[in-house]
Amino acid sequence: MWLLRRRFVSRFWSANCTSCHRPPATCQEAPDASLAVTLPQPTLPPETTVIFDPIYFLFIGPPLLLGLYAQWRVKHTFESMSQVPARMSGAEAARRMLDSGGLNQVAVEQVGGHLSDHYDPRDKVLRLSSQVYSGRSMAALGVACHEAGHAYQDAQSYAPLVIRNMAVPVANFGSRIGVTMATIGLMLSYQTPSIGNALLLAGIVLFAGVVFFQVVNLPVEFDASARARRHLVDANLISANEEHYVAKVLNAAALTYVAGTLQAIMTLAYFVFRLMGDRR
Repeated sequence: MWLLRRRFVSRFWSANCTSCHRPPATCQEAPDASLAVTLPQPTLPPETTVIFDPIYFLFIGPPLLLGLYAQWRVKHTFESMSQVPARMSGAEAARRMLDSGGLNQVAVEQVGGHLSDHYDPRDKVLRLSSQVYSGRSMAALGVACHEAGHAYQDAQSYAPLVIRNMAVPVANFGSRIGVTMATIGLMLSYQTPSIGNALLLAGIVLFAGVVFFQVVNLPVEFDASARARRHLVDANLISANEEHYVAKVLNAAALTYVAGTLQAIMTLAYFVFRLMGDRR
């Protein structure tokens, strides 16, 4: 985060993903739930200068590092578990799980991209990346059945999923506008406190929608993973001794959801801290 000052120090801007709060190069967008948006680079007037605010990284640094570790762990675990063979492909496992739950109308399609797997509740389609769709590994089975778990949630009107879907428009708007308004308000608060603090407060309220979405999303993802692990064993798609392979993949993915939620919470906490500090 960069704060406005009268004395020149540096003249560049940082634009992070407003969903996971990582730099765009490290942000991995999930088609069904991610709200990743890269902020535009604002043009500051000639007399405006900015300096580095270390307080921001006291808030965002730990969850940011956790997020980077989580991304590495997902990649490493998926590659490792892709070497553990399974008796069927991810697409076949997902199809069997859907059919066993009476979800014959839910299609399973192959899409491009790396780990771009998601369930589309609008079209009732399970879309799997090529390495999951065709892969005959524990990693492929875990990811495919996790997404099938979301289809189960949709069919059963699982409460956290319903709430999450209702929060999507608010979270989308908040992710695009909230951080921008809060950042501009934070800068203006040093020259025109009344206008700056009003914008900062508005940005906080909007970004709170993103935090709410992230928090509600946690039980949705955890439940989908639990359904996948339970079905794979109960339906004899894998043996009980093989379940820990699937658990490694799904637990690694769960850490990314936790890291993303913590990053959103700490970003909101930073803006609140700055707002309260200006009012003291």
